[in-house]
Formats: sequence, structure tokens, C-alpha cells
Amino acid sequence: QVQLVESGGGLVQAGGSLRLSCAASGRTLNTYAMGWFRQASGKEREFVAVISPTRSSITYAASVKGRFTISRDNAKNTVYLQMNSLKPEDTAVYYCAASLSYGFSASLYDYWGQGTQVTVSS
Repeated sequence: QVQLVESGGGLVQAGGSLRLSCAASGRTLNTYAMGWFRQASGKEREFVAVISPTRSSITYAASVKGRFTISRDNAKNTVYLQMNSLKPEDTAVYYCAASLSYGFSASLYDYWGQGTQVTVSS
């Protein structure tokens, strides 16, 4: 079992930055692809970014590419999402998730955190 806990969410003005963290316990993450997803109120959960276990592959959703950066520190069992140039449409609950497969579909992910709220004011 893997337990994931996100942190770093909050309220920020448009154009600002936030850094989300996802700390894992229970099992090392170095064999898992790690993804970030988000879910805005009244909308379906959507893919944001994914990073492979060795950081050799990284993919972003078109809506965040060039603004968000996913990274991981396997020694600390932690994954990060640096979010810059935030927009009101980035407002959502952000979730990290772990999968033994690299992909963009939420159905691939076996373990999920509880989510952290990000609110971007205009």
C-alpha cells in the first residue's frame, strides 16, 4: 500500500505561483509513475502531468504546458508540481496519484492522495 499526502495548496492571485508537494509513505515510489490530476467544481477529473520513475519521461496537459513543472525526489519519496503564471481556470482540487504504468488516464492509477485546494483569484 502507498499513502499519498498532498500539501501546498492555497489562494493566490492570477499570475502568481504555488508549489504542491506529494509525500508518500508505506512503499518507495521509485517504481511508480507519478501523476497530478485536478478536478474543478462540477467538472470531471482531468490529467495535469506525469513523470516516469526515473524522470526520463514527462508529459503535460496542453493547458498547463510551459507554466507547470513536475519533478520528483525519489530519495525523499516526494513529488512536486511547480505552478507558475496561474490563471483563474487553474482553480481546482489537485490530486497526486501513483501508477505502475505511465499514462494519462486516471484509471491507470492505483493510489491517490486526498487532494489539496488551489484557488486562483482574478
